[in-house]
Amino acid sequence: MRASPWFVPALALLAAVGLSLAPAGTVAPVAAQQGPCTGTVAQPANGTTVVSVQGAKFAGEDSGKRAARLVAFGPNGSVEFVQPYGGNIVWGYDVDPMANGNLFVTATIRGDTRVFELDPETGERVWQETFDALDTHDADLVRGNSIALANMRNYDEDAGENRDRLFVYNRTTDEVTDEWLFDDHYPRSAGGNYEDDWTHVNDVDRIGEDRYLLSPRNLDQVIVVNTETGEIEQRLGADGNFDVLRKQHNPDYLRGAGGTPTMLVGDSDNDRVVEYARVDGEWQRTWKVGEGQFDWPRDADRLPNGNTLITDSRNHRVLEVTPGGEVVWEVYVPWLPYDAERIGTGDGSNGPTVREQDATGAVRLTGSAGDHEDLDSLEACGDHLASFPRSTADEWPPEGVPVQGGGPPPGDDAGPDVPFAAPGSLAAGVALGLLVVIALGARYRLRD
Repeated sequence: MRASPWFVPALALLAAVGLSLAPAGTVAPVAAQQGPCTGTVAQPANGTTVVSVQGAKFAGEDSGKRAARLVAFGPNGSVEFVQPYGGNIVWGYDVDPMANGNLFVTATIRGDTRVFELDPETGERVWQETFDALDTHDADLVRGNSIALANMRNYDEDAGENRDRLFVYNRTTDEVTDEWLFDDHYPRSAGGNYEDDWTHVNDVDRIGEDRYLLSPRNLDQVIVVNTETGEIEQRLGADGNFDVLRKQHNPDYLRGAGGTPTMLVGDSDNDRVVEYARVDGEWQRTWKVGEGQFDWPRDADRLPNGNTLITDSRNHRVLEVTPGGEVVWEVYVPWLPYDAERIGTGDGSNGPTVREQDATGAVRLTGSAGDHEDLDSLEACGDHLASFPRSTADEWPPEGVPVQGGGPPPGDDAGPDVPFAAPGSLAAGVALGLLVVIALGARYRLRD
């Protein structure tokens, strides 16, 4: 279809009116033609990016909780699809791309954990498993038909023991084939409340035969364990040593030149992303980005091109950052994104370390569109996501789970209450601009 003579100037007037009424200090979105969820796009992404949105509870008596969902963005930052988790899913956590093109999702229902294979083309679940495990953030497919699960909040009141653990479940034989217990290796005084959320182990990755990377958040460390020997083979950080890590999420294990052990970590409560390499038997911090500019980053993946895909949870955005800190791709995903994956680049990190790129150091973020600082912009993005065909409200609230309260104990990872405000002057400006467009359209006809 060819644009009519009135359409282009009217669209320009719409943008001018809307921006003229924007509140002082608002940063105009970059590449606004892609939609209100698009931030900076200095270069197109090398594939679709899928984001798992945990869902946040808004402040205010009647505002309730927003649903967990998956959102996919195209290379130019436009929304490709929105898939509500639906059913009785309360929190959405980890998402992993599978070799067949489907997605493996970890989520929680009231009192249990549910993992499933999701066909993104149809929105249907191929299969699912439900575990008697509270608030699990991550599970991984391993050894074909087995599932490794990071099991937190697992206090046995009758036995008086905390059974936070890694376990591996075989779907074929319906049995647990591997298990590793934190209580065998840590004193009860470490971490959080032993009788409640002791370790908050929020991530598990299989990195070799019988070797797993674990992230006990409340112990401020990342460890490599061997389920065959029972030993902790590597440890980055220590309980209470906040200079190294502070309540981290989603670490990735990379191997640098000569097999150098390297860890890329969302250092969440330090509001930064960091990378460490083990050199001469010691961990050395080789990269730090965005300290104080992020707000609770909970995922960081090294891409094959050397950039890093970061999920900045409380800023409700996902961004691709160069080793020098430049934001080259950015999207907004209200409310409270947890994990992001770039389809076609493998699960997690599959790129070079910063040492291999000769890019070590501490860097600041530059080039963000800044929409995370404007609640009106985030609201507009949230409304845009809710407008997609799959984004119906029919599945929310889940059966048996009230909009306010209920669900599993959220803990810190439920995120803070997000302040909610009515649309401000920017939205009013856009509405006025639309009235101008409609008036012009009444005088002219669109022509094919």
